[in-house]
Amino acid sequence: MGEDDERLQEASESPPIPVFFLSDSTGITAETMGNALLIQFPDLRFERRLIPFISTIDEARRVVKVLDTAAAGPITPLAFSTAAVEEVRHELSRTTCPLIDFFDLHMERVESILGTKGIRVAARLHGMGDVKRYNTRMAAVEYAIEHDDGQSMRALDKADVILIAPSRCGKTPTTMYLALQHGIFVANYPLVDEDFETAELPRPVRGLRDRCFGMLTTPARLSQVRHERRPNSRYASLEQCTYELRQAEAMYRNHRLPVINSSAKSVEEMSTVILQTLNHKS
Repeated sequence: MGEDDERLQEASESPPIPVFFLSDSTGITAETMGNALLIQFPDLRFERRLIPFISTIDEARRVVKVLDTAAAGPITPLAFSTAAVEEVRHELSRTTCPLIDFFDLHMERVESILGTKGIRVAARLHGMGDVKRYNTRMAAVEYAIEHDDGQSMRALDKADVILIAPSRCGKTPTTMYLALQHGIFVANYPLVDEDFETAELPRPVRGLRDRCFGMLTTPARLSQVRHERRPNSRYASLEQCTYELRQAEAMYRNHRLPVINSSAKSVEEMSTVILQTLNHKS
């Protein structure tokens, strides 16, 4: 067993750390900023929970009860907040749970630099943003949902990116992140048993090789994730996972596809690599 696999096994045996993402809007910013910090601790496991749209003091008090209950448990939790409304932020700060308030950390500094007071209200991102960009992102999300896990082959030629990989290698999270954050049209296609019988690309994506990205992970990681879905199955066995990853890698090599290893990178990092590759091609 390699060093990475040993670390993965040790992490899987430790109880997960409860992590809360709090927001008076969608919570996307809290998740993005919080996860940017959490990925620096690859040996730890986290149990993440998003609590968005905390818009009143009563709602904030209910959230504080949830946080305090978690804080009373055996594992110290952690909460990240981007709430902008002063009353909501003040109420959340009453929790006994360790709280990282991104808004409080940075807003006063920004106001000082700009020489003016911010309005400090919730849900400003949509109203203040570029409407065309917003609509593009929503269209990309709809496309991603329709084309998730090979569910639809319709308009596959409209995809900017096609992610191919064995099941549970991280295609869907990467797809949704690229769509929601960057407005990239992404389809993802799962490699199944018949695809491993040859080194050729699956027929639906064969003519779209220039848009394909292959994804890999480690056999141990893939087996662990699959065991959570189908315990003690052939699908989740280390032998099957090793075989599928080996065959997939040969396919990617045969067609000179860019390859991303999801065991070594976060969703944000994988998305950045894909975007850089797209920019290099254009």
